[in-house]
Amino acid sequence: MEALRIPFGHSGDTPTDDTIFGLIANDLEQKGYSIRHGALPLSLSNALLDYQHSISQKQFEEAGIGRGDDFVKTEFVRKDEICWINGDSEAGAAWLDWTSNLKTFLNRRLFLGLFSFESHFAHYAPGAYYKRHLDAFRGEANRVLSVVTYLNPGWQNADGGELVLYQDEQDMTGIKVAPLHGTVVVFLSEEFPHEVLPATRDRYSVAGWFRVNGSIDNRIDPPR
Repeated sequence: MEALRIPFGHSGDTPTDDTIFGLIANDLEQKGYSIRHGALPLSLSNALLDYQHSISQKQFEEAGIGRGDDFVKTEFVRKDEICWINGDSEAGAAWLDWTSNLKTFLNRRLFLGLFSFESHFAHYAPGAYYKRHLDAFRGEANRVLSVVTYLNPGWQNADGGELVLYQDEQDMTGIKVAPLHGTVVVFLSEEFPHEVLPATRDRYSVAGWFRVNGSIDNRIDPPR
């Protein structure tokens, strides 16, 4: 008998994407950030994790900070590894489709003018971290909205590895988010400093950023 192919999506009593997108939009409008456990369809979460496990270590690169000529690799700031998602895999294409639908919904509901999206798989080995930082510099209109989804079934509190989302530069406590499988976090890139705490086991996620159209005189932004 031919195997039944399960599509990437919700089923049964699980909320639909539009319901999830509506909750995210409401959170962004009211607070500027959204933390939604189990928001990513389980089939897509599992497919992304399976694909990330299948990626050759050679395809990952040591992460750094900055862009272009300002790019620097520094273990003082971060020690994770990344692999950019281009949609060549079925799981990657499904993720890009899901985020494209989210972009359309948020533009329609909140008029954000989101234009393009870039994202990568991230792997934090035990003890790896990413110190407090902003995803975008205020006023540069580059990354507008940050999106993170976590791919860690069976994660326990003792495993650590929380995302800490700070309300502003003065906030020293922050909101801790455990990297539970299928959790989606969305926040305004310029407004919320954040960091990733070390974990005691391998920690997997996908991080991405929506951007506005910054192209000038036929020069594509962002450059690749």
